[in-house]
Amino acid sequence: MSLIHLIAPSGYCINQIAAARGVERLEAAGHQVENREVILRREQRFAGPEQARLADINALATLVGENRIVMAVRGGYGASRLLEDIDWPALVARQQQDPLLICGHSDFTAIQMGLLAAGNAITFSGPMLAGNFGAETLDAFTEYHFWQALRNPVFTLEWNGGGPACKASGTLWGGNLAMLVSLIGTPWLPAIENGILAIEDINEHPFRVERMLLQLHYAGILNRQQAIVLGSFSGVAANDYDAGYDLQSMCRYLRSRLRVPVISGLDFGHEPRTVTLPLGAQATLVHHGTTSTLTVSGHPVLNT
Repeated sequence: MSLIHLIAPSGYCINQIAAARGVERLEAAGHQVENREVILRREQRFAGPEQARLADINALATLVGENRIVMAVRGGYGASRLLEDIDWPALVARQQQDPLLICGHSDFTAIQMGLLAAGNAITFSGPMLAGNFGAETLDAFTEYHFWQALRNPVFTLEWNGGGPACKASGTLWGGNLAMLVSLIGTPWLPAIENGILAIEDINEHPFRVERMLLQLHYAGILNRQQAIVLGSFSGVAANDYDAGYDLQSMCRYLRSRLRVPVISGLDFGHEPRTVTLPLGAQATLVHHGTTSTLTVSGHPVLNT
């Protein structure tokens, strides 16, 4: 059994039924879910006043108990408002001494990158309470890969990827593309050299994805990596005006501009089906033909 501590640093959980279903599902599996009052909290579009949402994060530094999983209720927007006031040294010290298994994605990427920048604190980019564990049907692939990442000190992902043959090793980092771009020029974007950058997004047209990737490129970030891994970019569709310009076209253009390999096809992001990635862990990416593997190690896991 694990103790799952909920946090809500971003948007109000409009789908209360899904959140309640997520709690029930986790409890039925034998886990204890605490701090569930954050699900109901609301101020405007946010999951409560800023001080309450900030307290969710800063309180993690003194959270007690073994096998603690910290799970964001949902994404949305709001984490960016908190970055200046988060007690980064206290959180990093906690993660160095007795790491919590902190999990979320989307807007939560801002806090995850801040922890990585402040002290190489590893967090998990993966499912959240409402959208994933509270789905009408919990995706078996997502559930399996979540517990695989949290229970195994070394694990390997395999998928049918696209891109040039390559082998690369380095720090695995990234998350939501829009949030990464929003952190350029701030103290909360980690300066990762020779890493493996995994990115995803939702509701962004291919040209917006390209524009954000070019911003990372022009900032000198992409060519400092060993490889780029593209996850899912859901909620987008080309239209008549695009005249054939789509995500595949964008990928081809990106590959023509970069010195580093760009590998696509990973089930990672705002989809019912997603892997869980420990951001800040060590990883080795191998792509040959149409097969990609990513072997990950060095992240905290549950004590079993």
